[in-house]
Amino acid sequence: MGRFIARRLIQSAVLLFVVMTASFFLIHAAPGGPETALFSDPRVNPEALNRMRERFGLNDPLPVQYGKWLLNMLALDFGRSYSYQLPVVNVIGERIWPTLQLGLVSYAVGLLGVPLGVYAASHRGSIGDNAVRIFTVLGTCVPTWWLGLTIIVLLNSTIGWFPNGQGSGGFFDWFSHIILPALLLGLGGVVTFSRFIRSEVLEVLGQDFVRTAQAKGLVWDRVNRDHVLRNSLLPVVTLLGYLLPAVLSGAIITEYIFNWPGMGKLYFDAAASRDYPLLLGILMMGTSLTIIGTLLADLGYGLVDPRIRYD
Repeated sequence: MGRFIARRLIQSAVLLFVVMTASFFLIHAAPGGPETALFSDPRVNPEALNRMRERFGLNDPLPVQYGKWLLNMLALDFGRSYSYQLPVVNVIGERIWPTLQLGLVSYAVGLLGVPLGVYAASHRGSIGDNAVRIFTVLGTCVPTWWLGLTIIVLLNSTIGWFPNGQGSGGFFDWFSHIILPALLLGLGGVVTFSRFIRSEVLEVLGQDFVRTAQAKGLVWDRVNRDHVLRNSLLPVVTLLGYLLPAVLSGAIITEYIFNWPGMGKLYFDAAASRDYPLLLGILMMGTSLTIIGTLLADLGYGLVDPRIRYD
């Protein structure tokens, strides 16, 4: 296990370096620059623009900018945000808590797809199974942005329910603000989990060891818990690992529609203002979380499936 983790950590470090290097050059290759968004006021004279470019180091050749950025990254210095005039770590830190709240609530909503998939597989061909299948198809086809805007028009703008934003009151005020974006964000998890679990449970139910356990006279609840569910959880472990970045990286569309002050909205604002240090800081965090989530998913295999060993 130790050798496996060490090998994966080395691979992850190399992957992180390659991804962030590519991101640096792609971001700087985009047309325009920070001055386009920050200093679009025609009253700003060229001398002021040039001083700001010198301050940000944007007049340096691109290889020089990359070298400075790389040295700062090795020292865990993400620089200062152009837009907020604060260290990138501080700007991101202010958005972590709202994103964590939204991510965990939507995570809990998404996990409802696990019992939903088990029920559909256990009652194959029934009305409930068909209802779950129709729900998953509709949930896959309906665009998130359209559904979010429709909910806002019907519940918020019309009758004043479930306001946008984060809210600043007690629990009920917080809940009224977070429930709609969390449900919308968790809908994808419900659809994904229910479809995967239904497929896996149906496959496991047809295996010989399940029929053998039933033939021995074991109670169905025990067969379902000890044999069917455990062997059906591998895709869930995989999906849970890949959902880790979503919990802390935010959801751009959902947060922007509901004006939720999280990482997704921050990334959108940083891209619109061409805030290079903030963009690269957010990408660094998202990439690192993705790599960590993948590693946790691989380790989770061994906990769920006893046949898997990391020797």
